[in-house]
Amino acid sequence: MLDMLVVGGGYVGLAAAVAVKQAAPHLEVQVVEAAPAGVWEKDERASAIIAAASQMLDILGTWDEILPHAQPINRMIVTDSRTSDPVRPVFLTFDGTIQAGRPFAHMVPNVAMVRALRGAAERLGVSIRHSLSATGFETTATHTTVKFSDGSTEETRLLVACDGVRSKLRDMAGIRTVNWTYDQSGIVATVAHERDHEGVAEEHFLPSGPFAILPLTNNRSSLVWTERTDAAERLMASDDLIFEEELQRRFGHKLGEIRLVGGRKAYPLSLTLSRAFVAPRFALAGDAAHGIHPISGQGLNLGFKDVAALAETVVEADRLGLDIGSLNVLERYQSWRRFDTFRMGVTTDVLNRLFSNDVTPIRIARDFGLGVVERLPKIKDFFIGQAAGTTVKDNPKLLSGRSI
Repeated sequence: MLDMLVVGGGYVGLAAAVAVKQAAPHLEVQVVEAAPAGVWEKDERASAIIAAASQMLDILGTWDEILPHAQPINRMIVTDSRTSDPVRPVFLTFDGTIQAGRPFAHMVPNVAMVRALRGAAERLGVSIRHSLSATGFETTATHTTVKFSDGSTEETRLLVACDGVRSKLRDMAGIRTVNWTYDQSGIVATVAHERDHEGVAEEHFLPSGPFAILPLTNNRSSLVWTERTDAAERLMASDDLIFEEELQRRFGHKLGEIRLVGGRKAYPLSLTLSRAFVAPRFALAGDAAHGIHPISGQGLNLGFKDVAALAETVVEADRLGLDIGSLNVLERYQSWRRFDTFRMGVTTDVLNRLFSNDVTPIRIARDFGLGVVERLPKIKDFFIGQAAGTTVKDNPKLLSGRSI
């Protein structure tokens, strides 16, 4: 019988398996992934990894492998304008360092992150099975039996669902969600440009939604471009020339000529928050527990916070001789993560509604607010510390750079 079975072999699922296995080598941990082996090598996206999450990845023995591919965010600027405005005034700037030589976040290619986590899992003896999806599970007082698409079954003391925002396992567990959709889509692409970005990230608040420019290595930037859904569909259907022209209008000319590198993808934006994170012998983590608007760049980092809290809960319960799958044990994880997740979900929802419009009185009020924050260094330091995850009270040990 397995001690922990993780369904979902992305960053969160792999990190959860590595964190538990590293701290408790005697536990039998397995990861099951629906995608074929090697499909993650085709992922062209990049993710923002906050300082607290990079501390966790360092403790897990993966950060040194990731770091050569990571681009530090040295500075961040925020503008609020219309697409047609010839000048975009800067309302807010953040120094990207929280300590000397330590940025508040890095941009990391997803391929580099998954490769490092997968390597760590294999070195620790975590078994990884591919091309399998869970079709159902039954829970008893002592274990859960999971059924898979190939007809096989596995028994486990704890089942962890990391199978995405449309989690089938969450539905099977009878856990309901708070959910609504935005009339927006997120377009993700990578561009190369003539001039050096110098590690500066930009977030332009435009009437259709935020347009984020996030620095990558080798004179490239990752874009998270929010558009109304109908406009996004037209952009995705256009050829590269038209797409790049529309992109340049929003990107600006400060970095010279830009060109697409790789493909472009669009996905509908919504808010999904699970009403519960646990059930007997069952826990949700990552997007299976929460899907939020990308306006804050915190989606993946919320998942890594889940990993740190769940791993600490499971490992400490095991050391005390408790049943790691019991609801009493898992309630600690839920209480640790649910409020923070709901707070972040509400915050991103409010920010998106506040900034994704062109109503003059609202624009005046929000620009005034940004200007006030710009003139208060202590407030800015507080915000950057919270965004980096380094000043959060009651952080799990891994997020504080400590082993479990």
